[in-house]
Amino acid sequence: MNDHFQSIEKIVKKSIFILYKSESCPELDFQYTKKEYPGDMTLILFPLSKRFKQPTEKIGKDIGNYVKNQLKGLIQFSIIKGFLNFIFKDDYYIHLLKKMLNTNFYDLKYPSKKIMIEYSSPNTNKPLHLGHVRNSLIGASIAEILKMIGHEIIRIQMINDRGIHICKSMIAWKIFGKGETPDRAKIKGDHFVGKYYSLFDKIYQKEIRELSKKNNRSIIQYSILNQARELLKKWEEGDPIIRNTWKKMNQWVYNGFEKTYKKLGITFDKVEYESDIYEIGKKIVKKGLEKGIFFEKEDGSIWIDLTKEGFDQKLLLRSDQTSVYITQDIGTAVKRFKESNVDQIIYIVGKEQDYHFKVLFNVLRRLGYTWVNKLSHLSYEMVFLPSGRMKSREGNVIDADSIILKMSSIAKKKLKKKEKQEQSSEIIGLGALKYYFLKIDPRKKIIFYPEKSIDFKGKTGTYVQYTYSRIRSLERNFFKLCSLLNYYWSNIKFNTYEKNMIKILQKYPLILKKSAIHLNPSLIANYVYEVSKTFNHLYQNKKLIDPLNIIHSNICMNIIHITGNVLKSGMNLLGIKMLDYM
Repeated sequence: MNDHFQSIEKIVKKSIFILYKSESCPELDFQYTKKEYPGDMTLILFPLSKRFKQPTEKIGKDIGNYVKNQLKGLIQFSIIKGFLNFIFKDDYYIHLLKKMLNTNFYDLKYPSKKIMIEYSSPNTNKPLHLGHVRNSLIGASIAEILKMIGHEIIRIQMINDRGIHICKSMIAWKIFGKGETPDRAKIKGDHFVGKYYSLFDKIYQKEIRELSKKNNRSIIQYSILNQARELLKKWEEGDPIIRNTWKKMNQWVYNGFEKTYKKLGITFDKVEYESDIYEIGKKIVKKGLEKGIFFEKEDGSIWIDLTKEGFDQKLLLRSDQTSVYITQDIGTAVKRFKESNVDQIIYIVGKEQDYHFKVLFNVLRRLGYTWVNKLSHLSYEMVFLPSGRMKSREGNVIDADSIILKMSSIAKKKLKKKEKQEQSSEIIGLGALKYYFLKIDPRKKIIFYPEKSIDFKGKTGTYVQYTYSRIRSLERNFFKLCSLLNYYWSNIKFNTYEKNMIKILQKYPLILKKSAIHLNPSLIANYVYEVSKTFNHLYQNKKLIDPLNIIHSNICMNIIHITGNVLKSGMNLLGIKMLDYM
């Protein structure tokens, strides 16, 4: 189905119900009419002929006449070899233009749901990286899209602030930090803590190499990993000294995260902390053991057997009674439904966690929680560098702060005008980054090329921003050269470029709806690019502002104005700011 023609499609569907007394409408296949035939859009009749066992010629005439009557003669039609071609009159384009000038064009309210979206959810042991950027941009955009169509949205971030990974940076700082702080070191807090996390890994790798050479058990006993495990145990026991160190180091990281999120324009309605919730999960697991839902091994660890569901046995609580990731997620889900009474929870987490969420949902189902069907996992693919996959141990992970700075720097070099360069370069750089990440379906991999993402001619956010600034410039010129009229809606003739512009603009509501249904911001990102490209074709082939033809200049002004509004609305849903001047 071609979404440009949603008004026609609705009428065709209605005609099928009325003409053929059909309780359900089959999938309708709309296309652009081929250039060699007259028409603007085409309905393929063969599936309908097969369904209703009537000749394509008769079905075409029935539907064509029904649509023509409903639209009061604003369209004509012809039937050629099983294809129903609709021919739009100029007055029909006026009809579409008036429809888009109405504020109801953007009013896409559907039955409202209360939807919680979890995204970003970093660990407090290192700065945000490119993977977090993709996660956060997808989450923030989906939240805006769902809000646009009338849903109540709760943006939530789960901070993974406890566990062995946190204790690794803590033990490295305790041993080697000598009281150093981010302020003294003049390093952003999350980067400061990340430095000690990396130091832990270097020391641990060195210990492994020594162990393989000497086979010395004392190395295992006093290894830095063993010390981190002891630290975790003391933390779970509530040791006040360990807890104070933990709070201090986590706060350093939070301060760093806050600065990065502010640069990216990422916000949350609520922040949860794993340290506040993991005990809830432990209690639920122990109750599940009492009820016989889970089982205990000889070492005291608690498991669930999901082999009947096609999975394996899954650890829920370690032998020392410390929790694992899934323990926390069990407690989190139960707490959220108890406190927030939501209709849906969407977890935005990378593809590598697909198995984890399948297991989680099955565990909750076994526990008897009927709301488990309201949980969904939006899985997204990884971000790759041209050199390959990012890996922390190989030192080729790009942190979010570095890439934001790099994008702004690239934009600054490419901007021709020097005035307001600093502010504009930040908006263009961030816009390029966000668009590059969001134009690709979340389920597809990204190979990120920073230089290629800022291009005034390619499929980039910069191209869309530049088109928008061109539109605002045209509006300013119009009011300098022409006057606004209110009586120009009759006897207007549109050329092909104007018709194409009107057709693609009136597609916006359905693209928005599709993007919301499929939780896919790339549909909007690609749509605003097509709108920009179509507008630039119009701009290059038609004199849009002509003081000698005030009436048609007014018509063009309306097309220009609607285009600018659609571009700004769509890009705002992607979290991208627009510039009136570029």
